[in-house]
This record gives sequence, C-alpha cells and structure tokens, in this order.
Amino acid sequence: MAAGGRQAGPSPDLGRYVVSRPIYSEAAFQEENEKRARLQPTLRERVQGACSCSRKKAFQITKSFLPILEWLPKYRVKEWLVSDIISGVSTGLVATLQGLAFALLVAVPLGYGLYSAFFPLLTYFFLGTSRHLSVGPFPVVSLMVGSVVLSMAPDDKFYIMSSNATGLNKTLIDTVSRDAQRVVIASTLTFLVGIIQLVFGALQIGFIVRYLADPLVGGFTTAAAFQVFVSQLKIVLNVSTKNYNGILSIIYTLIEIFQRIGTTNIADLIAGLLTIFICMVVKEINDRFKHKIPVPIPIEVIVTIVATGISYAADLEKKYNAGIVKTIPRGFLPPEPPAVSMFSEMIAPAFSTAVVAYAIAVSVAKVYATKHDYPIDGNQEFIAYGISNVFAGAFSCFVSTTALSRTAVQESTGGKTQVASLISAGIVLIAIVALGKLLEPLQKSVLAAVVIANLKGMFMQVFDVPRLWRQNKADALIWIFTCVASIILGLDLGLLAGLVFGLLTVVLRVVEPEGVKILRFSSPIFYANIDGLKSSLKSTVGFDAIRVHNKRLKALRMIQKLIKKGKLKATKNGIISDSGTTNEAFESDEDLDDPEDLKIPTKEVEIQVDWNSELPVKVNVPRVPIHSLIFDFGGVSFLDVVAVRTMRMIVKEFERIDVTVYIASHQDNIIRKLEQCGFFDDNIRKDMFFLTVHDAVLYIQHEMMHRDIQDPIFEKISLMQESKEPIDISETGKLDDELDVQEEVWSYPFN
Repeated sequence: MAAGGRQAGPSPDLGRYVVSRPIYSEAAFQEENEKRARLQPTLRERVQGACSCSRKKAFQITKSFLPILEWLPKYRVKEWLVSDIISGVSTGLVATLQGLAFALLVAVPLGYGLYSAFFPLLTYFFLGTSRHLSVGPFPVVSLMVGSVVLSMAPDDKFYIMSSNATGLNKTLIDTVSRDAQRVVIASTLTFLVGIIQLVFGALQIGFIVRYLADPLVGGFTTAAAFQVFVSQLKIVLNVSTKNYNGILSIIYTLIEIFQRIGTTNIADLIAGLLTIFICMVVKEINDRFKHKIPVPIPIEVIVTIVATGISYAADLEKKYNAGIVKTIPRGFLPPEPPAVSMFSEMIAPAFSTAVVAYAIAVSVAKVYATKHDYPIDGNQEFIAYGISNVFAGAFSCFVSTTALSRTAVQESTGGKTQVASLISAGIVLIAIVALGKLLEPLQKSVLAAVVIANLKGMFMQVFDVPRLWRQNKADALIWIFTCVASIILGLDLGLLAGLVFGLLTVVLRVVEPEGVKILRFSSPIFYANIDGLKSSLKSTVGFDAIRVHNKRLKALRMIQKLIKKGKLKATKNGIISDSGTTNEAFESDEDLDDPEDLKIPTKEVEIQVDWNSELPVKVNVPRVPIHSLIFDFGGVSFLDVVAVRTMRMIVKEFERIDVTVYIASHQDNIIRKLEQCGFFDDNIRKDMFFLTVHDAVLYIQHEMMHRDIQDPIFEKISLMQESKEPIDISETGKLDDELDVQEEVWSYPFN
C-alpha cells in the first residue's frame, strides 16, 4: 500500500492532451447543440446607444484616449517619486547621448538628435499606456529614415564650384543647403509616419503587428544592425565614401571603405575602438551583476565626458585632423509645416517605417507590462506614437520609437511610471539649452562607437538560428531569408520580402492529404477582392474549373460521335479505336463549332471517363488531381452579396467536375449572410460546412475510405484496367454486365 492508504499504480500520462468527439458539420453540430437566439438590437436602439452620452461614459472615453487620467490620480508620491527621479536622471543622460549618436544614422546635424530625444517624450507622457517605455530614437528606425534622407538628398545634388586664390576652380559640397534639405526630408517623413500611425490607431488595426512574427523581426533587426554597423564603421575610420542607397548598397559601401582604408584617421580609430571595448565590457558587468549593482553604470555618459575632455585638451581636430561634432545649436527652432509635396515620394518607406517603429515599441512594452502586470492597449499605442511623431515632425525631429537599452535603464533604476520619462526629458532639455556647447569638441567616432556598442544585443540574435532550426525549420528559414534579403535588398524591400516569404511558409506548412486542397483567405471577402480570391483559388488547385468543364464536354461529344459512327470500341480498359478503321478521334480538337457536333443534345452524353488517364480523343483535358476543396474561413469576418454569388458559382463549377467543396472554421454571421442571400438549395446544403478544417479533413478521409471499400464501380474500373481484351458489341447485344455501349459506356451523368 502506498502512503495514505492509496494503492500504488501506474501514474496517468500528464504530458498528453487527448480530445475525442464526433466529426461536426454545421448541420450535425446545430442538431446536437441547441443554439440560443440572440436578440439583435434594432437600428434605432443602436443609434440611441451610440449617440447617448452620460457623464460616466464621457469620462471612460476620455480616459481611453488619455491614459494619464487612469494612473496619475493613483500615483503614490511617497513611494514612487524618489525612484522616478533617480530613474529619470539616469535615463535622461543615456537619451542625450543616444540622441546625438543616432542623428549620425539619419545624416542630419547632431543637434536634431537632441530634439528627437525630447519632444516625443512630452506627448507620450499623456497618451501612452506603457509605464516604463523610454520614447525616442532607435538605431533600426533611424537608419530607415536615413536611407530615405540620403536617397532624396545625396551629396551629388549639392556640389558647387569655388575658386581659390590661385584662380583654380574646386568642387565643394554646399553643406549648409544639404543639411537644411535633409532636415526637411527627415521631419516631413516623421510627420507622414505619424499620420499613418494615427490612422491605424483610429481604424483599430493594431493587430497588423501580428503578421510580424518573431523570426521575421529577429532576422530583420539583425540585418538592420549589420547595416548600422557598416554605416558607422566609416565614421569610426573617418573614411569618406559615397552615399549608396537601394539594392546591394551595403556591399558597395563596404567595397569603397576597404578601397580607401589607407586614409583611415588613426586618432579617430583608436578613440572608436577604445569606446567600443570599454562600453561592451562595462555593459557585460552591468548585465552579470544587475542584482548587486543598484544602478547600472552609465558608461556611455562617462566615456563621452572623458573623450570630450581629451579631445579638447589635446586639440585633436587641429593636430590629428580628427572629425569632431563642431557645432550644436542652443535652444529650439520654431515649428515648421511639413513639405507636403514630398509625401508621394516617401509614402512607401513611411508605411514600412511606421509599422516597424510600432512593432518594436509594442514588443518592448509588452515585455515590461507582463513583468509588472498591467495591460497594453495596442490601438492606443498607435495613436500615442502617431501624435508623438506628428508633434515631433513639426519641430524638425526624426521618427521616434523606443530602444530596449534605454527602456531597460529606466526600469532597472527603479522607474515606476512615465514621470521618470518626464524627468529624463528635463535632462535632455538642459543639454539642449545649456550643455550643447560643451560637447562640441567630442569626436564623431566616439558617438559612432557608442552606436556600435549598443548593437550587441541585436547581433546576439544570430545564436537563435540553431535553436530555431531544432524547434521549427520553417521559422529558421524565415529568419535567415529575412536577414539576407534585408542586407541585399535594403531594409524596406527586405522587410516586404520576408513578410511574403513568411506568409508563403504558413500556406506550405498546412498538411494537405492526397487529393485535398485547403485554401485560406484571411480577410473579409467583398466586391473589391473577389478577383484576388479567384486568382488564389486557381493558383492553389492548379487548374481552371470552367476550362476543365468545357474541355470535358468537348471530349465527351467527340467520343459519343465516334461511337455512333463505329469508330470506337469498348474494352475492359475503357474505350479504344477499332484497329481496322481510321481513328478519327485523333483529329484536331479545333472543330468544336462543327454544326453536326453541336446538334448532339447534352443529356444524351452519359459517359463516365477516368479523366486522369489517357483519352482516345485528341482533346487536351487538364488533369484534376483533387477530389475535395476546403475553404478555411477562419479569417473571414464578412461576405457581401457579390462574394456570396461568387462562392455559389465556385461551388457549382467544382461540383460538376467531381470536386466536392467544403467550408470550415466559419463564423456564425457567415451562415446568416449566406441564408439571407439565398446561397443554399437542394444541392448546396449546410452539411458542407464544418466547425474546423480538421473536422472537414477527417470527414473527407472517412468518405474516401468508405467509397474505396464499398463502391462496386471503382472495383469494376480497376478490373477493366487490368485487361486489354476487346469485347464484342452488336447492335442489339449488351455486355455481360448489362452495360450498354451506346447509352452508357460508363455511367457518367452530365447535366
């Protein structure tokens, strides 16, 4: 006996989840489970509900748009204020440095990086739902903005001729005009990104980030990190190159860097390498001893202060021709409207930048929301970032999102709410107003090295690939494909290619039994995308049902015509030509308009043929390798009248070529809509609808097994294919199995 008086016995297998239930079609499920009728509100009641407004309802709507009203009244001043102040100061110092560094990626003067680290914080404080995000520039997004800036305002557009004292002309770059134009482009793109994010939030389509799977984001951000590394490498070396953009731009940049590596500035290289080494070592210490160190060591700030002092004291610019910041403007610029005329040129990269910036921010926000147990509203985040970028774009900023390193500092130093972000904005404000002048001797290579040191986490994602390969090879291929595509094609095209590849792998990962095709359509079906549905259907099944039907009709007419003329005979292998006569069945199949042929009534053609075998007539009938087609409607939320009519036509077209159509995973409102539009009749019934795709597949397999065992016609056909002996046919005689050749070679009813 076991302890407690229980008998010892085999323990149940707790590692398995087993469900056993009948296969449910829509009709079978409704018959077994009574559906409760829901009282639908009338139009008047819905209008009254939408238009009525109480004080409580108005306050709830206001709180949903301004989340600060939810958490600020509950703010615990005595418990949280000191922690938020410490966190805000630490984060503000890091944000100041990263703002300057990431401005290099956007190819704008460094002072605009400070603006980008300040203005978005103000609006997100009121509108954001995350308590721990530190909003501002991020390397990947900054590089995406920079690629647009460089493509629209390359150096080539700003060459001017200048004559020196000897009278020789020299080509120079008008850096003042170039930088001014680049600032306009960056701020206009930021404004447009904000509008796109705001529209997405208003339309409640925060779900769009679901299509950016983790392997896709991992591959994309790793490729972006490599692009960032290459763009900063030339600054660390202080090597001037052309600004390449587009396909293979990173390859061209690397080639030119190595071609000009002999011009490397040693002072900048040493400063950059030392910064990278020191920052990475101290960051590793912060990570390993984070439970023992109360506040992470702000190594970027320390290195920057020391490097600025050394550069100023040693006068590195004059003695060693080092590249330094030179000027950082004090104060703020007045707001400027965007250059609306540029919208058409940047709409595509603006869309991808808006989605990527949102995806990064929400991903980081969800990590800390889960850790601290509070909700994140995806749609409100779209609105918060949209308004932040619109507001920041008016003040000459570039696109903001969040950085994991900066947010980690804010959370790990004790930040409790967005009050910490407001205080960090105050630190950036001090840098803009008073401290900018002190940073002018700083070497650009130090800032570039700070950027590179912050890429470590993204480069470490490469080690996820072996794990992904062991767990799911398709996910590993998505990661690799997206990474390679983003490096070769550029970030915009690479992201699109990775997204398409990921969706294709989802389709290919659907296991389809032999003879069954499954088509998933993940959107409402209405008049605007009907052609897309038809195109997807043809590409999925591999044939056109209407063409198959017409070709079969033509073949049947030719077979019947030649049987009546005595040109064909029947064997156990089917219909063959008489060896003693010319086989007119192998004439050109372009005689469909023969009047005599067309006089044969359709109903007289009652011949069943194995359409996937060789036919005795020269008609190119497409093969149909399937017997069942399943529409997965799990993602279809709506059908309009045009869609219902089209679906009915599709069902009819496939049924008459012996392919049975099923619909699975549908929502209840789909059935109601089909009923309202007269979709069902004696032939199209509710038993073609199944609760899940798996139900439909199991039902099909059961039907095929049942038919294979019990269908005598199938056995007869198999038997006939084993023999080639001719069977005598007379005008009045019949086959031993009473199969009349003139009327019914095989029983194929054609309607």
